[in-house]
Amino acid sequence: MPSGKVDKPIIQDNRDGTVSVKYDPREEGSHELVVKYNGEPVQGSPFKFHVDSITSGYVTAYGPGLTHGVTGEPANFTISTKGASAGGLTMAVEGPSKADIKYHDNKDGTVSVQYLPTAPGEYQVSVRFGDKHIKGSPYFAKITGEGRKRNQISVGSCSEVTMPGDITDDDLRALNASIQAPSGLEEPCFLKRMPTGNIGISFTPREIGEHMVSVKRLGKHINNSPFKVTVCEREVGDAKKVKVSGNGLKEGQTHSDNIFSVDTRNAGFGGLSVSIEGPSKAEIQCTDKDDGTLNISYKPTEPGYYIVNLKFADHHVEGSPFTVKVAGEGSNRKREKIQRERDAVPITEIGSQCKLTFKMPGITSFDLAACVTSPSNVTEDAEIQEIEDGLYSVHFVPKELGVHTVSVRYSEMHIPGSPFQFTVGPLRDSGSHLVKAGGSGLERGVVGEAAEFNVWTREAGGGSLAISVEGPSKADIEFKDRKDGSCDVSYKVTEPGEYRVGLKFNDRHIPDSPFKVYISPDAGDAHKLEVQQFPQGNIQADAPYQFMVRKNGAKGELDAKIVAPSGTDDDCFIQVIDGDMYSVRFYPRENGIHAIHVKFNGVHIPDSPFRIKVGKDVADPAAVHATGSGLDEVKTGHKADFIINTCNAGVGTLAVSIDGPSKVAMDCTEVEEGYKVRYTPLLPGEHYITVKYNNMHIVGSPFKVHATGERLADEGAQETSTVIVETVQKVAKGGKNTGVHLPTFKSDASKVVSKGMGLKKAYIGKQNQFSVSATDAGNNILYVGMYGPKGPCEEFHVKHAGHNNYNVQYLVRDRGQYVLLIKWGEDHIPGSPFQIDV
Repeated sequence: MPSGKVDKPIIQDNRDGTVSVKYDPREEGSHELVVKYNGEPVQGSPFKFHVDSITSGYVTAYGPGLTHGVTGEPANFTISTKGASAGGLTMAVEGPSKADIKYHDNKDGTVSVQYLPTAPGEYQVSVRFGDKHIKGSPYFAKITGEGRKRNQISVGSCSEVTMPGDITDDDLRALNASIQAPSGLEEPCFLKRMPTGNIGISFTPREIGEHMVSVKRLGKHINNSPFKVTVCEREVGDAKKVKVSGNGLKEGQTHSDNIFSVDTRNAGFGGLSVSIEGPSKAEIQCTDKDDGTLNISYKPTEPGYYIVNLKFADHHVEGSPFTVKVAGEGSNRKREKIQRERDAVPITEIGSQCKLTFKMPGITSFDLAACVTSPSNVTEDAEIQEIEDGLYSVHFVPKELGVHTVSVRYSEMHIPGSPFQFTVGPLRDSGSHLVKAGGSGLERGVVGEAAEFNVWTREAGGGSLAISVEGPSKADIEFKDRKDGSCDVSYKVTEPGEYRVGLKFNDRHIPDSPFKVYISPDAGDAHKLEVQQFPQGNIQADAPYQFMVRKNGAKGELDAKIVAPSGTDDDCFIQVIDGDMYSVRFYPRENGIHAIHVKFNGVHIPDSPFRIKVGKDVADPAAVHATGSGLDEVKTGHKADFIINTCNAGVGTLAVSIDGPSKVAMDCTEVEEGYKVRYTPLLPGEHYITVKYNNMHIVGSPFKVHATGERLADEGAQETSTVIVETVQKVAKGGKNTGVHLPTFKSDASKVVSKGMGLKKAYIGKQNQFSVSATDAGNNILYVGMYGPKGPCEEFHVKHAGHNNYNVQYLVRDRGQYVLLIKWGEDHIPGSPFQIDV
């Protein structure tokens, strides 16, 4: 209550699946109603409302639209004018999207108001009477994007100019080009071979006038560069000149193609992007008609309001965004959701015990291994303990502050979610992009059995985690908090088919959410099958391999396919050997981690899909690092770049995508240590940059980059730009550490302690001993050497006993005075060089 007192309303069960809450207010002013179910707040709680005394003659407003709502659905509230005329009322709704307001005077002293929010966020609803806010106004309504799905498609049209001079195909790959407009806006542009054999430069003209095109090789201009290109008025993309027609932008039907046409013939050059957001992900198709116009069709599967964004050359065409009401039957998908509050985990200090837990049922812990790489690039093995059946924890003690990388591998392959980011000291950033999820329950499942996965929210700070499962049947979701910034989730469903598992943190999808999961029918006989002679050891691409499957008396059909790292799948060749045995032959064509799916009557057999590593130097996402100013703060209209270092990470597929308020022009070129990505943001706001190596996020991906500056395009829905390259083997170059990248050591040789007889006196032909302890001296390499009257000593034996403790033995053949050097890295330890009498 306004006075701060807490009052309990009466709760009545209506015995029909609803509950009535009755409340008798006793104070005037702003109240907060908290509604919890099983200790968790229901969606929208706490609800805020205003109580006034009826006699005061004020205009008041009430209704759900003043406190909460869902995007794409009308929000309603009522204004009670109590005998005042409705003439002096003004209403406004401000928020993340423009919201159309409709109202109706009910002629009984009340006015019904409806507005349609099209984006999630907080909306400010103000109601004024005679220029004064009514009591309680402005109201703040929380609009959630619950269950909204979006799809986007882009059709490019670029201006092409021919570049002077001739260039070989090899050169073409090493060149990068950018174009600077008269206003100073600089963007990457693309080089390609024209049908005439010359090199063409393609770009999207945004301004009239003289543009400068620079073409560089390894940062230096090539011949004829920079050169001038003049853009005239009719070439500049102009969204206002795009004509749109068709019924598909006014109304639509579910399960059928709703068509509209777009005519860009008089609008110059520019890319057209279409995005459609609504209760279902609508399939979008685009066909070119002979007369130069485009037909666009979309096919939603659920009824409701859809928002269609149409942008040309990064600006909305007239009338966009369009709101379309779609009618018809839904697809009868059921949705279940739970929400849990997550507290931020206490800050970790140097020298404290750190742990990261994960659940992986049904594996042998013998094949698990973990290592931790510190910010200064020192990698150490970490210990794995089994806490209870199937639940494991990785333990390590950090020696420095900053972001560590924890890699957890099962039979030499990263587990889902690995490599993990682990911050020691205060978190540098927080938010949904730092949440990770992984486990078999995000890949596959069986009807009636619990599908499990892990969610790690430690790096993202505190907030609310919402888990939803949508599909042919209602899911039963269970949530178990492990109290260390991670939790395990399991869900059970009763019908087979395709499900979507959505994970949102503070109302934003986490990376790769929603996950598509295929739930197969009840296992039947599939559990009887076993695999034998599965290939082990060194497996190479472009060679055939085989394994056996024993049916153990099960009846039915076996089928198998192999899925490559790039996502392409290939059938395996299956042969019957005798009544109960099959041989399955497969032929991997790429390097990297493949999955072999073996199904029996459409159901995965035990342990399928089988993961298998092809090629020796398999790409390791934990060895890829991205750095550069383009990952911190960027300015709109200015070229930003960052380097992705792939040294020592093998060969693989590198995919970079930028998700932001508008599309960005981006390109990726090869540099000495890996690849350089350049992009130009056009709108201020958060951009999320995802870097994946062989389909796995590298550490820190997705990166959150904040752009500031002017708006150079119109805002619409989120848009994604992607570039993919097949990498080549890279090794670090450079004078001081040729071929190998030395870790950065942090150490203090003065803290090294040495003891033993062998430091003072030695005997010919005997094993002389001493020990060196560098436990408190940081990380480095121990160097030991001995020199005598006739040259070096015979034999040295150095054994590391763990925690930087070393035992040293040596053998000498000659009498006389020897010099013993012991260095920790570059520096002598206390007492070195030692003089020894033999």
